[in-house]
Amino acid sequence: MDWDLLRVFLAVAREGQMLAAARRLGLNHATVARRLDALEAALGTPLFDRRPTGSVPTQAGERLLPAAERVEAELLGIADATRSAGASVSGTVRLGVPDGLGNLLLAAELGRFARRHPDLVVELVPLPRAFSLSKREADLAIALDVPAEGRLTVSRLGDYTLGVYAAREYARAHGVPATLEEIGGHLLVTGVEDYAYASSLDYAHVLEAHARRVFRCAGVVGQMAAVRAGVGIGVLHDFAARDVAELVRILPGVGFRRSYHLLAHPDTRGLTRIAACHDFLVALFREQRGRFIAAPEPG
Repeated sequence: MDWDLLRVFLAVAREGQMLAAARRLGLNHATVARRLDALEAALGTPLFDRRPTGSVPTQAGERLLPAAERVEAELLGIADATRSAGASVSGTVRLGVPDGLGNLLLAAELGRFARRHPDLVVELVPLPRAFSLSKREADLAIALDVPAEGRLTVSRLGDYTLGVYAAREYARAHGVPATLEEIGGHLLVTGVEDYAYASSLDYAHVLEAHARRVFRCAGVVGQMAAVRAGVGIGVLHDFAARDVAELVRILPGVGFRRSYHLLAHPDTRGLTRIAACHDFLVALFREQRGRFIAAPEPG
């Protein structure tokens, strides 16, 4: 079967629209439509229900999708093996990660990894959202919750903790709450619930139950910047906040523990560039486990 036809099918299936698929492939809309028509004619069945709002796979399209992904993975594997024979790690690998972890830690760590592999292009995408590996939105993803569906390999990277923080200047000027009940006297910096992409992000409710004034910011970096600027108090990642001189951890009895999971697609997990990045992340979390967990308060 013609790979040019199959890759058009995959692009339409992943994008949900022929126009978006055309942009992804660098083709015009008419070419995508013709190649899709040719594939459907060769198979003798429609692969998509083409609607004004997009293209939805038919039952035949759903059956073809995993087979087309295996063909894609085989071709990628052949190209990878040819390129990697006696050569360094090369190509492009994209990682979708939570915004806090990506911006506050992995941007530096993966930058060092990329520097060690000059023929490798590392694309870090730190956004507050989930990533679909089957749609090739990323080659690897770090998730807070393990997806219930999909063909994925999952490696548990480890736990991390969060605590309640305030700026030192804020604490001197306004004091800090000694109990959860006293949070009502302070402005609470927290996230926007509509943009919470994982059930593990439920810790804000513990503080919001006692807050009368709230400033919401849909992004961990923004929340940290607001707390650091003395806007109010908020829950921050210990691995990022505890080494910031302007911040102090408050309410020592209030803390949260969550987990990071590394997701890979089984069809591409073995590609040299993806395997190298996967192994680097696993080793990073193993070697720096103590960095992610807050030390117990002295008692």
